[in-house]
Amino acid sequence: MVQEYSAVNVISIIYAIDTMDENSWQSTFQELGTPLHQIRFVVLDLETSGGAPHLGAAITEIGAVKVQGGEILETFSTLVNPRHPIPSFITELTGIDDALVNDAPPIEAVLPDLFNFLVDEATVFVAQNAPFDLSFLKFAAKAHGHQWPAFRVLDTAILARRVLSREEAPNCKLGTLAQIFGTEVTPNHRALDDAKATVDVLHGIIERLAGFEVFTIEEALNFSAPKKSRSTKPPTSPRAQ
Repeated sequence: MVQEYSAVNVISIIYAIDTMDENSWQSTFQELGTPLHQIRFVVLDLETSGGAPHLGAAITEIGAVKVQGGEILETFSTLVNPRHPIPSFITELTGIDDALVNDAPPIEAVLPDLFNFLVDEATVFVAQNAPFDLSFLKFAAKAHGHQWPAFRVLDTAILARRVLSREEAPNCKLGTLAQIFGTEVTPNHRALDDAKATVDVLHGIIERLAGFEVFTIEEALNFSAPKKSRSTKPPTSPRAQ
């Protein structure tokens, strides 16, 4: 039997949708969204020869950890030959020098393996100060004829600022967050170790998110977005963001 709706019925429904508050949308996100424990995260960290790829800096090391449901599934780690001398101040910071990367593969040889590790766009990309890492990865991908996938991205620095008070965390540097969340690995400016520390930070943040009634990836993405771009409309599918 097909139910017919009058114009009054339709207007009433539209009005009800428009007047739903943020808590109502949050319930909708939880009903349609994907629980965080079901999400495949790849937590990635880079070491580089400088601060920006457009100024000539390049990747010198990649470390990544694939996690799901609180468990580490796989790790990825490689040095990368930047094809130019590494500045001494970078060597002092990271311990990575020209001799260490001399026999390492160049980034164009590493990218296919990294893409395989990342799997597909169902993966959520996680990094501490994600724009930094993504700027190098996207620059390298474009330079070598690859399309960088449209991964959903979580930045642990931004999320930490949302869930931690200024008194608890005067800053959101990885070293500070590692102390707050008691990471097993101490950050040391080496890519895989820093990625592992970021995994523990991510898990600590996810625990805190429950206190904000954030339980799905859609809610987490909305929660970490700038206020101007936070969604005030309900998702339209289980993959809505």
